[in-house]
Amino acid sequence: MKTLIFKFIKFGLVGFSGMLLDFGITYLLKEKVKIHKYIANSIGFISAATNNYILNRIWTFESTDPQIFIQYSKFVVIAITGLGINNLVIWLLSDKYLSLNFYVAKFIAIMVVFLWNFSMNYLFTF
Repeated sequence: MKTLIFKFIKFGLVGFSGMLLDFGITYLLKEKVKIHKYIANSIGFISAATNNYILNRIWTFESTDPQIFIQYSKFVVIAITGLGINNLVIWLLSDKYLSLNFYVAKFIAIMVVFLWNFSMNYLFTF
């Protein structure tokens, strides 16, 4: 149980760094480059997911699995599913029902997807 808690904390720290990367890229592309908000969001999310895979493989889960391509593929499938959940939550909260600010909705979406990502990666990827 203690090991699981430490992995969860490490995963959270990696996730926080990914969130900063995600928000930074999303903001840059949406506000400065003027790319559509969902495309900017997707690019930010995928960039953070790739960064997170590398950090989680090395630091959080200390994986030495030589089948990196298979492991990364699992991580990407989980991340892409998370991206769908992320965009759905943003759409529901900012466009469909609550009219929340895009970035508030994105923050809530990140929290939801964090729980999804940790659970699935703990169980299936690493």
